[in-house]
Amino acid sequence: MKGLIYKDITIFFKSIDQKLVLIAVGAIILLMVNTGVYAGLLASVMLAITIGMQNIMSFASDEKADWKKYQLAMPVNAVSAVASKYISVICTLAVSIVGSILLNLLPSVAFRKFNVTVWGVSAAASFIVPLLWTGICLPLTYWFGFRSAQTMGLIVVIPMFYFIKYFEDGAGFSAMTSSILPYAVVAGIAAIALFILSMIISMVGYNRKK
Repeated sequence: MKGLIYKDITIFFKSIDQKLVLIAVGAIILLMVNTGVYAGLLASVMLAITIGMQNIMSFASDEKADWKKYQLAMPVNAVSAVASKYISVICTLAVSIVGSILLNLLPSVAFRKFNVTVWGVSAAASFIVPLLWTGICLPLTYWFGFRSAQTMGLIVVIPMFYFIKYFEDGAGFSAMTSSILPYAVVAGIAAIALFILSMIISMVGYNRKK
């Protein structure tokens, strides 16, 4: 199973488009100009969404290469085959969390203001969003194919951006971070539970298509 995890993580990093990185840098600078110290929070959410999407996109390469035919010939059972995907997602959480720290550090230094609440919400988002994203999309991949997961991923991103926009135009970022932080632990536990349930459903879907 270690080989499968290594394969998935390698594909994840190799499939990152350098052009997207440059676009992301430009977006972060724009956020800092418009939102100040809260730029790290929005950038962290954007990064977390990207991590989730990148995981699904990298797994799509397996489907395009018809990898399952080779995998079935290997001495790997359904548990190991599916669990390797989910473990690789957990490994990429490090990228999301470290990225969140760096993204919050930039505006904190630039504006000389350290907001613990913003850092806490950013860290929670960098952990929860990729788990939710893959927890929803991976079972769809195993049951109905990559296209259904891709479509669902695009649908999921819409309410997230509207949610941020609502607080930006209404109650404000300060009220948003203060109201969300107390529920971060509960949301994290729920995301983990969904992730575990998702893995079980994916295993059933994997066996169904053998």
